[in-house]
Amino acid sequence: MSRIGKMPVVIPAGVDVTVADGTVTVKGPKGTLTRTVHSNITVEKKDNEIIVTRPDDSNFNHSLHGLTRTLIANMVEGVTNGYKKELEVNGVGYRAAKQGKDLVMNLGYSHQVVMSEVDGITIEVPSPNKIIISGPDKQKVGQFAAEVREKRPPEPYKGKGIKYADEVIRRKEGKAGKGAK
Repeated sequence: MSRIGKMPVVIPAGVDVTVADGTVTVKGPKGTLTRTVHSNITVEKKDNEIIVTRPDDSNFNHSLHGLTRTLIANMVEGVTNGYKKELEVNGVGYRAAKQGKDLVMNLGYSHQVVMSEVDGITIEVPSPNKIIISGPDKQKVGQFAAEVREKRPPEPYKGKGIKYADEVIRRKEGKAGKGAK
């Protein structure tokens, strides 16, 4: 069996899980998440746990088993604690601000870069060089953070751009000048 797939997902207090027709719905203090499970995988709720099983040991079902269990565990974690990604904006004149539901960034272009909040995502800008993206859905939070970072990825010479707070940028040495030895 899959080591991850055979572990039950514990349902904490205040979280309601319903399993019906291959769809798992998780409701909690941070919101509601729904996911459709592949027809080969069986999900059942017993007492205060969710148990994921597979019909046989074929490679396809084996890979789906651990994936499905992890996705459900992430849903439970998301509606209880939520997920967040912190981004840093580095560079002279580079800054971010929040105007209404929009994230407005000056990133060295001739225009401002504007990104609107997506459903289920909240954007905070505690300082001009810090962006915090949070929400209950791990996939949406990660995807939106990647899209923000994509607007000006960090470059290796000066480190200017948008990077994750825990990301390490490998710096390169600049070109040696004329006559330098």
